[in-house]
Amino acid sequence: MKKDYQSFEEISFELKKLNLQRKIALEELKNAGYTAQHNIQSSFWMGTVFNAIKKFGTLYLIKRIFKR
Repeated sequence: MKKDYQSFEEISFELKKLNLQRKIALEELKNAGYTAQHNIQSSFWMGTVFNAIKKFGTLYLIKRIFKR
């Protein structure tokens, strides 16, 4: 829908409003990117830690079994 402007002040106001909306959308996009990156890194490290615990736990159990 096309809007008819009555003055340059209305045009200026509309341009400022659209510029702010664009900046807000850009910041929301950046935030979504940081959140996704953080989630990926967290899950990666959790998997690595879990695998290390599993590995050392298995080795510990094997040592205990053969010590007897």
